[in-house]
Amino acid sequence: MRQYIDVTGKTEDEAISAALAQLSMDRDDVSVEILERAKAGFLGLGSCPAKVRVYYGPEEEEAAPVQEEQKPERAEKPAESKPERKPEKKSEPKPERAERKPKKAEKTEEPAGKPAAEPAPVQDLGEEVDDEKAQAIRKFLTGLLEQMDASAVIKVYQPEKGRYKVILEGEHMGALIGRRGETLDAIQQLTSYAVNRTGGRVRVQLDAEGYRSKREQSLQNLARKTAAKTVRYRRNFTLEPMNAYERHVIHVALQDMAHVTTYSTGTEPNRRVVVAYDREKQ
Repeated sequence: MRQYIDVTGKTEDEAISAALAQLSMDRDDVSVEILERAKAGFLGLGSCPAKVRVYYGPEEEEAAPVQEEQKPERAEKPAESKPERKPEKKSEPKPERAERKPKKAEKTEEPAGKPAAEPAPVQDLGEEVDDEKAQAIRKFLTGLLEQMDASAVIKVYQPEKGRYKVILEGEHMGALIGRRGETLDAIQQLTSYAVNRTGGRVRVQLDAEGYRSKREQSLQNLARKTAAKTVRYRRNFTLEPMNAYERHVIHVALQDMAHVTTYSTGTEPNRRVVVAYDREKQ
């Protein structure tokens, strides 16, 4: 049975953190509904703490009706099929066994071909570039990494005009990625500013250990999971604070889902996505 607890705190984040500590769970394992937002008051008077409701525990699955519909069908078929099955079982076992063997052989060949297709994303980046912008990117990142006492191989690609993809390779990349990619985002922002301040604006995308694609998949899974809860409980759910790009991933993932709409609320850096129930959206 789905359960929940109500927790208060000075801010919404503090209330959520207190609930997670009380439940010993991670943020992705629960759903949060903000019941009351914090109010500062005037000179300490009239202040009101934030109140959130945190849902946790297994969700109920609606598989029982399907099983009940199948039972009467199975009860009607035995009487009609008994006389037909006896002659068929004697004549067909041998050819069926002979056909199953080649099918198993085909299945073993398919996985062998899948790994060969994995390098495709790397080939799409093309060869490394060494134009003026690429040199500026390498120069700035080299100096920045030295100041951070970090080392990495810097590879710069240009998958399309006006966009540079920068890949950092090496050991201990976790320190450069940071919690939920915060350090990686900061390095990307600084690099973009340093490269574009001289004119000729380009877009710089920074990645390490494939973090960007992994994070995007994680956000899409979170979006679908939250949307399913929104439709089931017909409630609005507010996600954790995200940057503009991550909020965009959530919006795009749910833009075509029936009975679900999304919008952003709050101010940076605590701007959040609200997954809302929309009865009229089809």
